[in-house]
Amino acid sequence: MSLLDAVLRKGLPLEAALATATRGLDRPDDRAFAHAIAAETLRRLTDLDDLIDGATAKRLPDDAKARFALRIALVQALALGTPAHAAIATVLPLLDGGPRRLAHGVFGTLMRREARLREIPTLPPAVAERWERAWGADVVEAAQRLLAVPAPLDLSFAPGGEPASDMEGFSLLPGHFRLAARTAVAGLTGFGEGGWWVQDVAASIPARLLGEGGGRLALDLCAAPGGKTMQLAAADFRVTAIDSSESRLARLSDNLARTGLVAEVVAADVMKWKPAAPVDAILLDAPCTATGIYRRHPDVLHRVRERAIVELAETQQKMLGRAATWLKPGGTLVYSVCSLEPGEGETVADAFLAAHPDYALDPVGEGELGGKVPIVNGRVRLLPGTFAEAGGADGFFIARFRRH
Repeated sequence: MSLLDAVLRKGLPLEAALATATRGLDRPDDRAFAHAIAAETLRRLTDLDDLIDGATAKRLPDDAKARFALRIALVQALALGTPAHAAIATVLPLLDGGPRRLAHGVFGTLMRREARLREIPTLPPAVAERWERAWGADVVEAAQRLLAVPAPLDLSFAPGGEPASDMEGFSLLPGHFRLAARTAVAGLTGFGEGGWWVQDVAASIPARLLGEGGGRLALDLCAAPGGKTMQLAAADFRVTAIDSSESRLARLSDNLARTGLVAEVVAADVMKWKPAAPVDAILLDAPCTATGIYRRHPDVLHRVRERAIVELAETQQKMLGRAATWLKPGGTLVYSVCSLEPGEGETVADAFLAAHPDYALDPVGEGELGGKVPIVNGRVRLLPGTFAEAGGADGFFIARFRRH
């Protein structure tokens, strides 16, 4: 209950709330199960609340403890396969008096009605309305279909690398492999040898747009957890990876060590740090609302508001403006966000070009990414529905600029 409260009332990311909210759970399996319950509740929150509201004479307040308890019990019984008696038993100790009797009664009513959750989860109304305005009803429907199934597990390979013979799956782009089923990463063939790293196919596109390095200097800004850094290093760039999170950079360093790839790793705030000399290429995967990875992090569906979109777009513009001064003439700057909000992606890219006459859009060619990736006005825009027949992809916007 505290996990859901941290997300829905306090607006914290689920992953950030996990350590504090599960402090009393000693076993890793218990913490993992608590995380699974919270994530699935957030994924199906709209439909869970519809069930609850259909079984109460008077609508419960959104922050009522009985509503939180019913959400947790129902998601276990209807989505996670927990027996009904065990599901309700886990939440009743969290309540006293009237709320306890109410939760027990509503749950029993729904079980007697043989209540079911919708096969395709419903997006929160505010999100559905925002995305329909931006992209249309078909994208909203595609987003809901993706929400019903787990996100795929994608691997990126260094040039010349290929999947082991015992890996079952398929490739969507060169150097990419999508496993047919999710599995423990550390148990996959080649993990210890460092022949690949986990990276959604969409997240692999920004670095692809910088091409081959040939020993040129590149900055990977906001680099952690490091997939793009490893791509650039594998493409023969001399990479400096910058991120403000030392803990996330530790993971990046571990991945570099595992893969045998080389990059300079710097813990710093991009808005305070600067390189010693101009560089040939810059990749800015900017801080954003992360609504493009809603399937992996369903908390964003409930935390992100219009104000956050505006504020993060302003941060991105400042970062782009600062990074733009570090690039050599003729150099390439790639800007990307894992967001489905045009106010972060398209609007920021347009504002950057308007404010920087020494830069021009370097259009992505229709065949540059194998003809499979959607190109809109020379820029990459991945929406729900992209690669849908193959399991989908994270939502991304990517623009490439060149300095005169």
